[in-house]
Amino acid sequence: MEKIKLKDFLDFKFLSGIELSPDKKHAAFAAHTCDYNENRYISNIWIYDCLSEEYRKLTNMGKEKSFIWLDNNTILFPSLREEKLKKKIDDGEHWTVFYAINIHGGEAYEYMRIPMNVNEFKLIANEKFLITAEYNHYGINLHSIKSEDKEEAMSMIKENKDYEILDEIPFWSNGEGFTNKKRSRLYLYDKGTKDIIPISGKFENVSLSSVKDGKALYTAFRFTNKMELTNELYMYDLYSENATRLIEEGEMYIKYAEFVGDEIVFAASTIDKYGINQNLNFYILKNGDPVLLAEHDYGMFNSVGSDCRYGEGAGHRVLNDELYFISTENKSSFIKKLSLDGKIERITYDNGSVDCFDICNEGILFIGLRGMKLQEIYLYSNNLETQKTKFNEDIAEIKNVIKPEPLSFENDGIKIEGWVLKPADFDENKCYPGILDIHGGPKTVYGEIYYHEMQLWANEGYFVFFCNPRGSDGRGDEFADIRGKYGTIDYNDLMMFTDTVLKKYPQIDPCRIGVTGGSYGGFMTNWIIGHTDRFKCAVSQRSISNWLSKFGTTDIGYYFNSDQIQSTPWNNPEKMWFHSPLKYADKAVTPTLFIHSEEDYRCWLAEGLQMFTALKYHGVDARLCMFRGENHELSRSGKPKHRVKRLEEITNWFEKYLQ
Repeated sequence: MEKIKLKDFLDFKFLSGIELSPDKKHAAFAAHTCDYNENRYISNIWIYDCLSEEYRKLTNMGKEKSFIWLDNNTILFPSLREEKLKKKIDDGEHWTVFYAINIHGGEAYEYMRIPMNVNEFKLIANEKFLITAEYNHYGINLHSIKSEDKEEAMSMIKENKDYEILDEIPFWSNGEGFTNKKRSRLYLYDKGTKDIIPISGKFENVSLSSVKDGKALYTAFRFTNKMELTNELYMYDLYSENATRLIEEGEMYIKYAEFVGDEIVFAASTIDKYGINQNLNFYILKNGDPVLLAEHDYGMFNSVGSDCRYGEGAGHRVLNDELYFISTENKSSFIKKLSLDGKIERITYDNGSVDCFDICNEGILFIGLRGMKLQEIYLYSNNLETQKTKFNEDIAEIKNVIKPEPLSFENDGIKIEGWVLKPADFDENKCYPGILDIHGGPKTVYGEIYYHEMQLWANEGYFVFFCNPRGSDGRGDEFADIRGKYGTIDYNDLMMFTDTVLKKYPQIDPCRIGVTGGSYGGFMTNWIIGHTDRFKCAVSQRSISNWLSKFGTTDIGYYFNSDQIQSTPWNNPEKMWFHSPLKYADKAVTPTLFIHSEEDYRCWLAEGLQMFTALKYHGVDARLCMFRGENHELSRSGKPKHRVKRLEEITNWFEKYLQ
């Protein structure tokens, strides 16, 4: 078997967005791969024939990753193929062009163009579409300006690029940049008349949930000063052209809503007992009021971590009078089914990750990670799972993919699950270095699926070990609730896990272990180096070092920090400082590499800079690698060259101190 190499992920195929045709005979999905030379991702739409089980590439431009079915034979997708229009967009105009293509053959042809930056799009009736598009309250709409005034307008647009006006929070968002007074607004677009009719208000951030029989459900955050954590639920009726508010702001946080049979069912949280990380329950609308339909004390989505995905897909579907949804339990994600009587039933049982799915005549088609394989399409039918594609089969057949060995222990009477990857060509008579890897979130999980960076290090001769400490997803609200406890019980879990690993695997040299993690894992890495010198080196990625500074500088800081640390800079600054790794930086002696992205507005660059400066000030070896043009998702969807450089920096740091 060949050893896994750092750049192997450049050859992986990432799958997303599986969607069945209305007649359930074909499925479309997107397949993505890295183009290292062009430093981008190549994305194309593929077709899977449910009868013949054959699959083939449908588009070839390399930039098609979102789509809808217009009918049983036609797919609609956004693309930009006209050079003149590209020039107009570069000059500040907003356009989204949609192309249609027959799945049985022929070239794609322009179907419609909309003078807006379209985010979501759904067909609600013949040639009528619901779209969400960027609306800028401070912006200039060139399409509404007379031709003789456009030159002046263009000058104003160029001038506006030189400054930003901030008068609300959040004022920026990870992956989107400055968002002040920008909203994702809901519109009705009529292809025949080209009319664009606004449905939601100017200051509402909308997410479109469900469309059925000329009606649509959507959620909206409405604010002009500070975005709160609760949102509203609306139903739009195409025929009356009215939007009716079903749930008012202040009652609950609503993630999505669906028409199930004749009812409206929605997943929501009252965020009253466990804060913003509280698990979602299912509610049903009765006589205009939300009524609890089913409690669900598990993750409502797939939170099983991997660095081998790109793109997204649907995590819930409706068939007949039942709602199917993805849920995370313990170390895996599964498909479950909710009936209108409130009964929840698990449908799939194999461990691993279900990333997205749709329901066909034969069963459930889903994209997932099974065993130690990379993403493929599977069919679940008659209680059996069958692999239907072989995009990444060569990786599993020729590469030395190491299976994680489970290792659990108890702390405070609570079972903590973890895993260990032995080094390639393991010899029990040899001594090896080790790496503790800590997941982000904290409300996510590690599982028994392929994780490239860990497989790389194991193939390079390291023991790699990882676990799900308290704060992780999949085991209920109480297990996940570490509000006001960051760096205490979770730190104890991780240290006891490390002790357990070293005891079971005496081949690990306790003087040559490193630690790394990103986001929450970066916070914990920063915390660890200020509380113990047991690690020979550390790599802190997209980290948190100071809860006080993060409160006022990041997109979620003003509500995430107060909720999770149970304090603000004014009502209890001492508590915020107590939980800040920067407070203990003068105790750190561990050489530490910091990885940050310049446009990471979730865990802003300033967090890494503060910790880096503190270590340098106190004479500790430290290095910071900052990536321009990247955000919080660097390790998962960053540009290929940047992902390679990131992993090289980390691996070289471990090589320097541990080998």
